[in-house]
Amino acid sequence: MRVKKITELARISVDEFKQTGKIPLTVVLDNVRSLNNIGSVFRTADAFLIESICLCGITAQPPHAEIHKTALGAEDSVDWRYYPDTLHALDELKKQGYIICAIEQATGSIPLDTLDVDKSRKYAVILGNEVKGVEQPVVDACDCCIEIPQFGTKHSLNVSIAGGLVLWEFFKKLR
Repeated sequence: MRVKKITELARISVDEFKQTGKIPLTVVLDNVRSLNNIGSVFRTADAFLIESICLCGITAQPPHAEIHKTALGAEDSVDWRYYPDTLHALDELKKQGYIICAIEQATGSIPLDTLDVDKSRKYAVILGNEVKGVEQPVVDACDCCIEIPQFGTKHSLNVSIAGGLVLWEFFKKLR
């Protein structure tokens, strides 16, 4: 084995990415405060052909040097829009037929490893604030909660790590 050179990775341009078919998944960032986490979610969304990102509340918006540092330009390839209020974003997504799923530890949540998706439907996943998670009024507006099973002493993950796990799982199931 040898590590591939960057020229062997078959990278596409931003214009080609914009024309490429996406999976029917939107990410909602609910008051995510870390610019590095925001950038990381953009980069992961690019990697897994995510349709778009909704930046809500205190979540910063591109262009921003700290977002770019981790997004590495994915903030230019992935479509995004800003909403001052997360519930407003969810109202719009519901009107467009999305199934809304909070990524949160909640009673009645669906374990990520048993998640069943309908390829004919569109989904939106909400990633919450690094300290407070997805707040209860936002959870109340969701169709379901998805929980990442965890088995150690800590029962929380960094929001960008949680996002990576969830986006990969949806990508595998919706592709």
